[in-house]
Amino acid sequence: MRTSVDSPRNMQLVRSRLLKGTSLRSTIIGVIPNTSDPTSDCDDLPNLHRIGTAALAVQVVGSNWPKPHYTLLVTGLCRFQILQLLKEKPYPVAEVQQLDRLEQFTNGHKSEEELGELSEQFYKYAVQLVEMLDMSVPAVAKLRRLLDSLPREALPDILTSIIRTTNQEKLQILDAVRLEERFKMTIPLLVRQIEGLKLLQKTRKSKQDDDKRVVAIRPNRRISHGSITEDEEEEEDHDDVVILEKKIRTSSMSEQALKVCLKEIKRLKKMPQSMPEYALTRNYLELMVELPWNKSTKDRLEIRAARIVLDNDHYAMEKLKKRVLEYLAVRQLKNNLKGPILCFVGPPGVGKTSVGRSIAKTLGREFHRIALGGVCDQSDIRGHRRTYVGSMPGRIINGLKTVGVNNPVFLLDEVDKLAKSLQGDPAAALLEVLDPEQNHSFTDHYLNVAFDLSQVLFIATANTTATIPPALLDRMEVIQVPGYTQEEKIEIAHRHLIPKQLELHGLTPQQIQIPQVTTLGIITRYTREAGVRALDRKLGAICRAVAVKVAEGQHKEAKPDRAEVGEGEDCKEHVTEDAKPESISDTADLALPPEMPILIDFHALKDILGPPMYDMEVSERLNQPGVAIGLAWTPLGGEIMFVEASRMDGEGQLTLTGQLGDVMKESAHLAISWLRSNAKRYQLTNGGQPWGHAAEHPGSYSLCMCNRERVSAISATLKMRSAPECLCVVLSQLLPSQGGCGLAERESCLPALAWKVVGSLSAKVLLLGCGRHCL
Repeated sequence: MRTSVDSPRNMQLVRSRLLKGTSLRSTIIGVIPNTSDPTSDCDDLPNLHRIGTAALAVQVVGSNWPKPHYTLLVTGLCRFQILQLLKEKPYPVAEVQQLDRLEQFTNGHKSEEELGELSEQFYKYAVQLVEMLDMSVPAVAKLRRLLDSLPREALPDILTSIIRTTNQEKLQILDAVRLEERFKMTIPLLVRQIEGLKLLQKTRKSKQDDDKRVVAIRPNRRISHGSITEDEEEEEDHDDVVILEKKIRTSSMSEQALKVCLKEIKRLKKMPQSMPEYALTRNYLELMVELPWNKSTKDRLEIRAARIVLDNDHYAMEKLKKRVLEYLAVRQLKNNLKGPILCFVGPPGVGKTSVGRSIAKTLGREFHRIALGGVCDQSDIRGHRRTYVGSMPGRIINGLKTVGVNNPVFLLDEVDKLAKSLQGDPAAALLEVLDPEQNHSFTDHYLNVAFDLSQVLFIATANTTATIPPALLDRMEVIQVPGYTQEEKIEIAHRHLIPKQLELHGLTPQQIQIPQVTTLGIITRYTREAGVRALDRKLGAICRAVAVKVAEGQHKEAKPDRAEVGEGEDCKEHVTEDAKPESISDTADLALPPEMPILIDFHALKDILGPPMYDMEVSERLNQPGVAIGLAWTPLGGEIMFVEASRMDGEGQLTLTGQLGDVMKESAHLAISWLRSNAKRYQLTNGGQPWGHAAEHPGSYSLCMCNRERVSAISATLKMRSAPECLCVVLSQLLPSQGGCGLAERESCLPALAWKVVGSLSAKVLLLGCGRHCL
């Protein structure tokens, strides 16, 4: 048996007699039951029990956690009685007397003849008790073999230390020196243990029958008398493993995955529950069972119904709708079509994410969104290997487990904002996922088996393709999503945004009315974006202000003494153009209930949203010579840039003002150089003299170009553009052309003309595209 030694006297005994240069088997120690109070800190030697056991220490193991102690593996020899305690420190030493003889254990025939029937009765009960236990347990099987190999007189002491007995009963067996007395005292203990096991088995059998009647697949766990034995827990866990094995065999996983799972379930059966790997293996098998290997949803392929759904959910976006309808048409002709890999590229707020949800709704598929912004670990895509602590599958496999089908619509949001770190490049991990020729055998590090992703419809979203690796961009079908025009924003506001805001704020169309003219004023004077997010926020602010007005009006109507006053002053809600407009936030009329519906006009916009943030001053700016308009494109939308030039007396030098970038500075110098070289061709004069000779005359002019409105926009947005594009804008300020804005001849530009071109140094202008992406 193993015993722990942690008291100072006992530890000193081990160090002095067992570990100090002598063999363990040459030292016999006395083992006496501890009768001291465990809660007492007294260092005095307690009263020793008068009977002890002489033993040999077979093994000594030391440890410092949680406190210094030794663990001894000892084997008993015989009983002894303490005659006199010789000394107590540094460890107890006593004079003892042997009570039974050592050779008594080797003379089995004599003991058996003397005891006769008593010994046979004890042996019969012992065998019956052991056979009632689970013989598949190695310790039980070993005990059964010991019953046949050990002498009968050693069995009472062995079984007493195994069966459930009180401490007092064990001391009584220890004090029984005569063998016949020990047999008589141990047999009742065996009978009591046998009866307890019979009652437990009977109760367990009836409980299993009741559970099978309630649940046919998995029996529920019942607690009787407020306690659960360890045998019940082990049996329940064994049933769970059997049920898990049945699920694995009946699942529709691939042959490779089934082979791996059956191998892991065999290891799980042989593994103790206390091992950390037990929980990891079980979680892995449960995940393999829950994955949708062959479970899929049926697509809705009616093109007319799909067109109606897409038109109801989104306005404009004709290119996206056309691509979805093409996919549905091909799916009608070919059932085993692989899912396309689409990438929607456009500025924020144009509906890239919401259109992915609408596509899933159109196809009748499950939808799952995976946010990739800021992801810098390739394990987020491929998962962790199961050798690591806290390992888990990647986001792709987790998403499939969540939706429960193998053909969902996966939205990979913000694919252009992936990061790279020491943990790997997630963009490189996506190469296998987004490749139609490879994703039919996608291997997650956690699963370590192939999974088919060919039926998944992947949709990626991005603001720009500049930050997407070329290899990843090559695997996707890029569809540009342009910004909305003013007309499209008005339609989107009245079809989708205003009804949504009314529902969020508890309002009805009978309480608030927003005309299209007011919506246009919000778009042009309070927002400047490619999408409609800022427009949605402004509409929300209007609804909140109206909600305050409506709530206060209902509160005033509840008071009868204010009702007549409200009827008499109802006309205050209507004002003429010459009269002072009513403010929706005016506190002077809070006592009056508002007239329904509340009309939102330009005066109400100013009261709610404040003064306009942007002014439409294109016509005013272009009425003066030397002003041109440039269009700049960015991933977040476009900008209109006013570039101004003026002339003054000087030495014919070019002066630039504003925080201009190097590209704009080079463009300005190129423009003035080109004008000087072509002054005769275009008959440019300066005070009656050719403009090319302006530096030789004291009355010559210098040019000063500045950008008062969009200085930062020019330097930021045009740093990736070529100098000729900026050259065209600057030339339009200086050169008098047909409808041009010649500063040299004091002519102004056309109000509807804006440059979005690329020009060469030889003055060849090439059209780059329309201004839709910039506006």
